[in-house]
Amino acid sequence: MNISIVIPLLNEEESLRELNQWISRVMAENNFSYEVIFIDDGSTDGSWNLIQQLAAENPNIKGIRFQRNYGKSQALHAGFAKAQGNVVITMDADLQDSPEEIPELYQMITRDRFDLVSGWKKKRYDSVVAKNLPSKLFNWAARRTSGVQLNDFNCGLKAYSKTVVKNIEVSGEMHRYIPVLAKNAGFSKIGEKVVMHQARKYGSTKFGMERFINGFLDLITIWFLSRFGKRPMHLFGALGVLMFLIGFLSAIYIGVSKLYKLYHHEPAMLVTNNPWFYIALATMIIGTQLFLAGFLGEIILRTKNNEERYRISEML
Repeated sequence: MNISIVIPLLNEEESLRELNQWISRVMAENNFSYEVIFIDDGSTDGSWNLIQQLAAENPNIKGIRFQRNYGKSQALHAGFAKAQGNVVITMDADLQDSPEEIPELYQMITRDRFDLVSGWKKKRYDSVVAKNLPSKLFNWAARRTSGVQLNDFNCGLKAYSKTVVKNIEVSGEMHRYIPVLAKNAGFSKIGEKVVMHQARKYGSTKFGMERFINGFLDLITIWFLSRFGKRPMHLFGALGVLMFLIGFLSAIYIGVSKLYKLYHHEPAMLVTNNPWFYIALATMIIGTQLFLAGFLGEIILRTKNNEERYRISEML
């Protein structure tokens, strides 16, 4: 099979049939063998009923239905697990991503041997204040932190080789950072393609300004995980030792200072009246706690079990 198209969705009943017809036409024009995997992430409208109808009409249509809303990352994880195509395309269900981009994305994976190609919505139809400016700031921070030089991490239209999607773990809210996850997994040939961005035709966006706040928090998380996820003691242990050393040296200073004044018969304040006493005490306690955090992190890392990320109620 040439292509698997993975489409997470939430309450997109109005756009699904039109999107399906558009994809089918593009696939037929290019003689691609394909499958479309719709992942219904807890929709409360008629999205799942429509997916069932589409699957009955077209054997290339498959569906996964979550019992409730688990988030886009979990939907992509389920779609990647089910995908069988040599190239996996992800796109949104709101008609803002154009299926006309799929043939070129496919060629960039198969012909140009990219591991991953990310879309870049260079010309956007979103609000400048609400989305464009925060998005530019977010993408700048993501480039600086991750080292992956993409202009649009948030673009849902991406293409992957099958090897990539079968070897990365998309969890939490890390769907924005799949290129970073791929890079960390050793897939270094990451490209970018300018793609068309279309104004939303039906409904309203499911994402608000909070996604940028969450995005920055996730960026810090993935930076930490990429550097210290497999060795938390290297960070917490080092910080703990440093803090403990500061406290220990402060305690030595207090002791030496006290003995010096006693030896020279000079008046000396009580140890508890010396501000260095509290600096020493606080830093030694913090250092011990940081060291223990690293130690516990190592234990958890080696004993954790894979937790259930989502629950599927139906599958086509």
